[in-house]
Amino acid sequence: MTADESAWLDTAPWGITPRVAERLQATATEVAHEWGVPLGERLVAGRFSFVAFAGEDAVLKVVPIEDDEADHEADALELLDGDGAVRLLRRDRARRAILIERARPGFDASHLSEREAIRIAVSAARKVWRPAEKGRPFRWIGDLVPRWLDNAGDHYLVRQAKEIYATMHPGDTTLVHGDFHHHNLLSHGDRWVVIDPKPMVGEPEFDVPTFLWNPIGHLPTRESVEVWISAFAEAGLDANLLRKWAIVRGTYQGLPLSRGLTADTSPQLRVVRALL
Repeated sequence: MTADESAWLDTAPWGITPRVAERLQATATEVAHEWGVPLGERLVAGRFSFVAFAGEDAVLKVVPIEDDEADHEADALELLDGDGAVRLLRRDRARRAILIERARPGFDASHLSEREAIRIAVSAARKVWRPAEKGRPFRWIGDLVPRWLDNAGDHYLVRQAKEIYATMHPGDTTLVHGDFHHHNLLSHGDRWVVIDPKPMVGEPEFDVPTFLWNPIGHLPTRESVEVWISAFAEAGLDANLLRKWAIVRGTYQGLPLSRGLTADTSPQLRVVRALL
């Protein structure tokens, strides 16, 4: 994604622009007053929304209207109802504001060993992946992926990804997180819960690739990619389908290249090239 394509985002490190942040903070302040909850300072980790602690046990989040992938975040949290995800406490649909349970201690999975991160991820995924219907209210991945590939530009990897996608028949019966990776898995008491879903209806294999190029700073290798694919295959997923989704998603998320990245340093494209 380039700055020209998304005026509501700043360039790397990606995040909302000061103008958008100011707008969302005004909404958060208004909502917090109406709901009678305290509002802390904006959390740095919430780069794409306004996120702040709302007292000791809750978090207030306001999602920008420009972020259409998060349109149904509250719907997914409502469906999960605290089982494998932070609990939704309150929502304001019109102002895209949600009050959610605060995960404690709230460490993400990026500090875990690869083996432990895989164990946690597989366990959490089994709770997230549950029956859902497209249009009620979630969008179907099959309606979105072709557009995302088109937006990736004219590149030989895009052409290959499109050829691979043409052989696929995406499912439409399972809730998928949409942005499932180490930094969206938080410790909560003696369990782990997901945050920040970009929910859609699809198939479980769609959700795995984002783990392959995370956590932030990780440079994937063919060996690390195969370790994760094998682990989820052992958990019952289709290894061939995992590889296809990793190529397709890695291509449209890695291209066009962000400023300062090359094909060698882009974690998404390293995954794609390892599999091709």
